[in-house]
Amino acid sequence: MRANLYILWGITINSKIKNIFKKNLGLSFDYLYKFVTINYKTKKMKKIVTLSIALLAFTFSNAQETAKIKKTVKKATTAVAKATATKVDGAGMVFDADTIDYGTIAHNADGNRKFEFTNNGNKALIITNTQGSCGCTVPTTPKEPIAPGAKGFIGVKYATDRVGAFTKTVTVTSNAAGQATKVLTIKGTVLPDPTPAATEVK
Repeated sequence: MRANLYILWGITINSKIKNIFKKNLGLSFDYLYKFVTINYKTKKMKKIVTLSIALLAFTFSNAQETAKIKKTVKKATTAVAKATATKVDGAGMVFDADTIDYGTIAHNADGNRKFEFTNNGNKALIITNTQGSCGCTVPTTPKEPIAPGAKGFIGVKYATDRVGAFTKTVTVTSNAAGQATKVLTIKGTVLPDPTPAATEVK
């Protein structure tokens, strides 16, 4: 296409050819050249824009796929870690998390949470006692033995009528091999009630 344009441009040197274009086509050769050039550039620009949009779409799609893959790998890694937890001879107790973060919660919000665990031993797990570090932290003790491979949970309720940051513990006593006691932690911040707007006195 460019080669053709260069050839046409060279013809403009010959004024007789210009006159022929003007006489037969009703327009000057210079005008025709500009028209062809603009049309060429417009087509080229359309192609560039189209390719750019396609490239952006591909990049966005690729980023989404990468995020999905990372998320899937993370889940698979966590599942494998749980499945391959070290087996113990006797009763076992492996918690999904030793700490529960309440985050920032409202005054008098629901203070109930659960610590989930698995008996990774070959004997039944018996939890004999759970003790909160203060009266504001009340745990719940499982009443039945937890069979090997089975799951269980220890409930805990924090008194959210207390405003401010907190860090409390729950001590679990059981027959778990190698850990007669286990300390769990809860933490978070209870926000105060919103201050009511002052009423103007008239």
